[in-house]
Amino acid sequence: MADVKKNILTYAGLKKLEDELNDLKVNKMQEISKKIGEAREQGDLSENAEYDAAKDEQRDIHARITEIEEILKHAEVVVEDEANTNTVNIGCKVRILDMTFDEEEEFAIVGSTEANSLDGKISNESPVGAALIGAKVGDVVVAVLPNGNEDKYKILAIERNI
Repeated sequence: MADVKKNILTYAGLKKLEDELNDLKVNKMQEISKKIGEAREQGDLSENAEYDAAKDEQRDIHARITEIEEILKHAEVVVEDEANTNTVNIGCKVRILDMTFDEEEEFAIVGSTEANSLDGKISNESPVGAALIGAKVGDVVVAVLPNGNEDKYKILAIERNI
């Protein structure tokens, strides 16, 4: 059997997924069942756009439930308040100097499931995240970007992401 990829999550990420799963199972499924019931009461289902839309929504909700359950089934939780701040790891917040643009940036290093660059969370599997993992304050790392360019980053500070 092939090795199953672990989904690395922080406690916050785990809680967010568990809350979403609960909402989907408890609230959204009840809402969609009600919509389907109301659409059925309108009669002929073959030309009932509301029924078709509700069934599509039900399918999407089931797909998301399955996706979240699969993520949680293979989840490995990183304890952020125990993260080693000597080197960059998952669960750390890192302040860097982007040497290409001479700009300071700050990122939380998280697993790919939680990554959201708009929230300042980058994946340990992303080019920048992978380059930062294991680096220490003062180190300069090189990230090879998908377009083939190389960016250099100097580690300015590492702290726990709590």
